[in-house]
Amino acid sequence: MTGLVTEVTWVDVREELPRDGLPVAAAITGRYPADGAESGTASGEEFWLVRPMYFTTRHFGEDGSEHRDCFVDSDGIIRRPYDPADDDTVTHWAYLPTLPGRTTHLVLGEEVQPALRNAWNARPAT
Repeated sequence: MTGLVTEVTWVDVREELPRDGLPVAAAITGRYPADGAESGTASGEEFWLVRPMYFTTRHFGEDGSEHRDCFVDSDGIIRRPYDPADDDTVTHWAYLPTLPGRTTHLVLGEEVQPALRNAWNARPAT
């Protein structure tokens, strides 16, 4: 298997947040299934995983509630930057990598097919 190599720089959410509206890779920690709110005890298995999300300084949930400085995934799940008192938060984030063999995240129109061919023909540096 051959592939293109990319480097990811993770940023601690306690130190810096991404710019508004940017898609990012988000490292999320929590428990599945979620803690038992009624009993006040933790249940389920603890996890730490990576999900694609976007960061926003202002988001309105389906119920109309307003959320500030949060990460939102494709299912509309809203997660806040890390807080030890919260059960499901983002610990780190990273900008998504650029397209294979490119320095950009987007190629449009007539440039798409040549860019794809170049990426498919590229070999990793040895």
